[in-house]
Order: sequence, then C-alpha cells, then structure tokens
Amino acid sequence: MTAPADARQPAGTARTAARTNSLVGKLWNYCNVLRDNGMSTIEYVEQLSYLLFLKMVDEIENDPWDGHDMSAIVPAEYNWKSLAGKRGAELERHYGEILEHLGRRPDTTIGTIFADAQNRITKPALLERLVVDLIGREEWTVTGTDLKGDAYEGLLAKGASDTKTGAGQYFTPRALIDAVIDVVRPGPDDTVTDPACGTGGFLIAAHAHIRRHHMRTMSLEERMAYDSGRKIWGNELVTGTARLAAMNMLLHGIGKSDGPSLITVGDALADKPSGRHATLVLANPPFGRKSAITVIGQDGEVEREDIQYDRDDFTATTTNKQLNFLQHIMSLTAVGGRAAVVLPDNVLFEGGAGEKVRRRLLDECDLHTILRLPTGIFYAGGVKANVLFFDKKAPRADGGPHTTETWVYDFRTGRHFTLKQRPLARADLDDFVAAYRPGEPRSARVESADENGPFRRFRYADLIARDKVNLDITWMKDPALEDADSGLPPEVIAEEIVRDLQSALDEFTAIARSLGGEVDVPEVEAE
Repeated sequence: MTAPADARQPAGTARTAARTNSLVGKLWNYCNVLRDNGMSTIEYVEQLSYLLFLKMVDEIENDPWDGHDMSAIVPAEYNWKSLAGKRGAELERHYGEILEHLGRRPDTTIGTIFADAQNRITKPALLERLVVDLIGREEWTVTGTDLKGDAYEGLLAKGASDTKTGAGQYFTPRALIDAVIDVVRPGPDDTVTDPACGTGGFLIAAHAHIRRHHMRTMSLEERMAYDSGRKIWGNELVTGTARLAAMNMLLHGIGKSDGPSLITVGDALADKPSGRHATLVLANPPFGRKSAITVIGQDGEVEREDIQYDRDDFTATTTNKQLNFLQHIMSLTAVGGRAAVVLPDNVLFEGGAGEKVRRRLLDECDLHTILRLPTGIFYAGGVKANVLFFDKKAPRADGGPHTTETWVYDFRTGRHFTLKQRPLARADLDDFVAAYRPGEPRSARVESADENGPFRRFRYADLIARDKVNLDITWMKDPALEDADSGLPPEVIAEEIVRDLQSALDEFTAIARSLGGEVDVPEVEAE
C-alpha cells in the first residue's frame, strides 16, 4: 500500500510519521467505540473507511495532482460537504441515502466500494462525533505527504492485528511487499494482477514503483493506461475486503470512480484465465487448507466437496487451495511473464498432488528463486511461508525443463520477529535484495562465502532427485539451537517452540491426507 512517491515526496518525515500515528490512534479509539457497539473488526474498519473516503475525496477534488482528474468522484448532493452540514437524525438519514445511492452501479469502482453498504452506526450522536469531531476536523491529504495512504494503511494494519477475527489474512506486511516489488521491478510494459489481492497492497506498490521510476519516460497514453487501471487489476473473494481494496486504489490515483471496477469479486479459482493474462502476477493467497470444492483436473481424478472447479488447466487434483492457487497463477501468467507468490511450507513438501505441481513448476517455468520467510511477520499465527519467484516459458522444442537452477535465500534461520516488539522492517530485507541482484543477469549472483550463509544455489538435477521433489530446503544452523546462551528472551524461545510444533503438525497432517485420511487440525497461535 505504498503511495505514489513521485507525486508527493515526504517532507519532515519524522513529523509526518508522528502525526500519522496520532491520527491512526484517534481512528482506532473510535474503532474501539464501534466495537463496543457490537461490530466485528472488518465491519468497523469498513464503517470508518466510508467516512474517510468521502472526506479524502472532498480534499482531493480541490487538489488534483499530476493531471489525475479526481473531480466529480461523488455527486455534489451526496458528497462530504452535504453530509458535514447536517446533525442528529437528519445526518443519519442523509448518510443512509449516500450509501444507498453510491452503491447503485456495481459495475463501477464507486459501486464496488459502496455495494450493499449499510450504516451500522446506529446511534446518531456517535455518527455525529465521527463526522464532526474526528474526521471532519482533520486534513487527510496534506501537500508534501501521503497522509491519506499512511493513515488508511495504518487503520488496515490495526484491523489486521486483530487475529481473533481473521482480518489479518487480508494483509501482507508492507516491508515484504516493498522488497518483492524492488526485485521484480514492475515496468511500463507490464500488465499487473493479483488474484487474491486483499486490501490491494501489491497492486498499489507496483503502481507506485512504475510511477516513481518510469513516469518521466512514459508517454501520456502509457501513464493513463496505469492510472485508469487498464493495465493493473485484482480479484478478491470477500466482498468487504474487495471494497477496501477498491477504495484504497482509488485514493492512490488508480482507476476512476465512474469507470469499471479494477477489483472483481469472486472465487479466482472458479474459472481458468480467458483472454487476459498478466506479465507480472503478485499474490499472497489466504492461508489455510480448507477449500469447499470439487476439482476435476487433467489427471481425470476428482476430489469432492461443495463447490465445483472444472479446471482442465490444472495438472494435479487437490483441495489444497494453496496448491490450486499456484496452478492458477501458472496459468494466469503470460508466456514470457513472471510471478512472485507467497506460499506456506506445505506447498514445498507435501506429497501426492504437491509433488505433481512442483514437477510441473520446475519443468514449465523457471523457478529461479525461493525466499524462506521467518515466522512472526504474518498476522496468522504459526505460519511458515516462502516467496516463490518464477518466469513463465513457452514449451521447449526438446521437451526439457526450463528450470536449470534455483537459488534459495534463507531469511528464516536465526531470525526472530514479532508483530509488536520486533516487527519486520524493509531494511531487514536489504541483504536479500542485494543478493538477488535485480536488473542483472543471474550469472552475476554469488553464493554466500560462509557455508552457513543464507544464499545457495541448487541444480535442477539435485532438486528433481529429492524425495517427492521436496523444495523445503534447509542447511543453516540456528544459533539459538546451537548455543544455550543465545541471549534470546524466554518468550521468543517459547514462541519458536510453538511454531515448530505447528510446522510438525502441518507435516504430519499432509502425510495423513496423502494416505486418504480426513484430518482437521486447529492452528496454534503464538502471540
């Protein structure tokens, strides 16, 4: 959820950050009030987002930047000014009219944002406090900053931190997004998509990177192609989250309120890509194994649950939705394109369908890099995940594999993060970005000099010979396990133990399922 940095360069960074934190704190205090009024995390973030959106649009309409026309996003009779001048029951009535009117065109961005929107703030006095005392008194789009993006992102991050409601599954850490974008380097010729876009973080960061690095060399037509959204789009399963993504993108200058929505709502896995492939696919599919589906694949096998997927482009039949997302992304990526996808460890080691998918990935694509991620960076507890970077290739004439070697960067072993005391920062990934050598040929990469270093290369022949083509590769020694006096706090050690137990449970669950067992293991939270 990065801002268009070329358009609004930070001024007084520390001062701006302090103000942003202050505003987010105020917003979250009101979230607490709304939560006490019986709302879930997603609901009260959503309710505040409606009001924030109307106020920010009011400011942006009077301060267009970079030629991006933000006028008439909301008709005058339903805009912020029409709302802010009213009080009590009249305010409540008019707010309901605004939500109902703006949701009438579901095929547009504004319609996606306000689709089926309802005022759940049932007390007129509370609504008045929000409109008059909090949101109305602040200026959210300050020249020289991206307060609108930072405050909005802060609100979403706060919502994601409420792990008990599951809101965190829609939020990818900004530090990880920025590092991925820095290595894949989206360009003006790219078409960019995210089939599980959550609140739109990857798409907004890709758009910002293109504007920041290529705006001066892009033609007006090329710039409009991105700002209008013709070359960048996403999909989200959950309506409320799609609403937040559409809102977030529009506030960052992507798309038009009365134009087609850049975020489609629905199950990305339901249909194979038809006529619209992307040269760059970025995704962090939701964690979890349950998937109420029937899958019919090329192998002719069928796995049955409630919803049917007839995907003849899927090589392997499975109800593991991460494996299905990987197969979907392989189909969605254009020949000659590339992808970066966040996936849990089970995708790398699970047998059966997992092995089939990994063989296809190595053969049909160039799986050139795997980034092993540490625990403690996602809001879903106990998750061990990786980022897979691969290029989609046309079939070789000799039928040979496209992967010749895979570089693995172990950013997990010996690294300890928590969401509160030690959150992941972009600087933590500087060494990975440097080792990746973005923009340079892969022949320029260098393995770590230390045999216990984090960056190593593995040949295709070695990978394909591993049991079940297991790509969950480890070689580093964890100092915490080697040294009893590692200096790690007891709570960090305890957290690592819980996560290792969760990982072991995942492996045993995968084995049981591969043998035909029905296993439902609850996740262990480590907080």
